[in-house]
Amino acid sequence: MNKASIVILNWNGMKYIRQFLPKVFENSNIPGIEIVFADNGSTDNSVEFVKTSFPQIRIIQLEKNLGFALGYNKVLEQLHSEYYIILNSDVEVSENWIKPVLDYMDSNPDVGACMPKLRGYDNHDSFEYSGAAGGFIDKFGYPFCRGRIFETIEKDTGQYDNIQNIFWATGACMFVRAEIFWKVGGFDPKFFAHMEEIDICWRMKLNGFKIIYFPHVTVFHVGGGALPKENPHKTFLNFRNNLYLLFKNLPSNKLIKTLIIRILLDCFAAFNYIVNFRLTFFFSILRAHLNFYTNLPYLIKYRIENNFLINDKYFFTEILNKSIVVEYFYKKKRKYKEIIK
Repeated sequence: MNKASIVILNWNGMKYIRQFLPKVFENSNIPGIEIVFADNGSTDNSVEFVKTSFPQIRIIQLEKNLGFALGYNKVLEQLHSEYYIILNSDVEVSENWIKPVLDYMDSNPDVGACMPKLRGYDNHDSFEYSGAAGGFIDKFGYPFCRGRIFETIEKDTGQYDNIQNIFWATGACMFVRAEIFWKVGGFDPKFFAHMEEIDICWRMKLNGFKIIYFPHVTVFHVGGGALPKENPHKTFLNFRNNLYLLFKNLPSNKLIKTLIIRILLDCFAAFNYIVNFRLTFFFSILRAHLNFYTNLPYLIKYRIENNFLINDKYFFTEILNKSIVVEYFYKKKRKYKEIIK
């Protein structure tokens, strides 16, 4: 068994593979650490590039694009490692980026997943959108980070340099204990991509494991490699998967009220797209809700099988008991430390 497998799931990412894989290879030459290049049915020449340039790297090819969630599940089930390091192809890693995190997790067996500090590749001094200094959600399921609230991104001045319990770790660079990953069922293939990392972290917490932000390692993330932010399909996935996330994991005494309010908030977002003549995004939200309602039988079955109908105690302190929308847009609070006061 390897100590850890670094797994990069690629889909037509030749640009990033050529740019970032050499540094991953250079900075990960540690006994017991393997690098796995997992290809999600790419049609570019990225697989041939890795075969030629890095023959030492293990390659696993999937026949078609299965998305982030199922793609990773199919690859990870073929590996024999104590830890998985899930790494996006558009991440620049630093020297000694692996050992400090694994040492911390070895010393803290109640930690299911851990993430390093995430800064922007194009702006090394600032946090990066996808994870910043650790992920949280508010009581209506809106995700945010220390160092990033909606589109406001803070510069890193050391304000979040403490090891911290968080709610979710970024899928851009996630260290996860393999045994726990499978104990909670792996990524949910229904998500395809986006928020599947929040879902699995929530399930880990429901099973008694911590999610940790580890600031003593920093990586640099480009972001939006596979799907840019301004993409209607990304909007569809974000809205649909957020509803999946809430229905699967909320305690039953909060489920109905939270969903009703969240649906009303989504209606407001859809209306805003209409008045701004962004109809493709309006239809993305509509499609997201239709898909959610269609999949309610699966979601109800999941809750019953996992006994969430009686687990009313599981509402974690890492869930902000406020509306991040109200705090940010109406109270004009732009930073994490202002919001949690």
